[in-house]
Amino acid sequence: MIRHIVMFSFKPEAEGRTKDENVALTKAMLEQLPSKIGLIRASRVEVNAPGASEENCDLLLISDFDSLQAYQVHPDHVAVGTFMRPLRTGRASVDFEIPADER
Repeated sequence: MIRHIVMFSFKPEAEGRTKDENVALTKAMLEQLPSKIGLIRASRVEVNAPGASEENCDLLLISDFDSLQAYQVHPDHVAVGTFMRPLRTGRASVDFEIPADER
């Protein structure tokens, strides 16, 4: 099983919305993915805490699934990525195998 951790930074304003509005919309879209993509075993979406450093990323996604490749090309995942692309200034990720005894 693969754990996929992604952090996103958003523009102060994009597509006529504020950063907070775009983060909230994106969070809602990401939270819907497990009901649309059956291969997601677990998923968590978090927003940077109010008052935390402005240098922090704005949004965090942690997902577990059997196939990273199948997830990456799934139409619902691609749609969220397409929505997010004009909203964000940065993205950082790491993918790793979850040891069998931690599943």
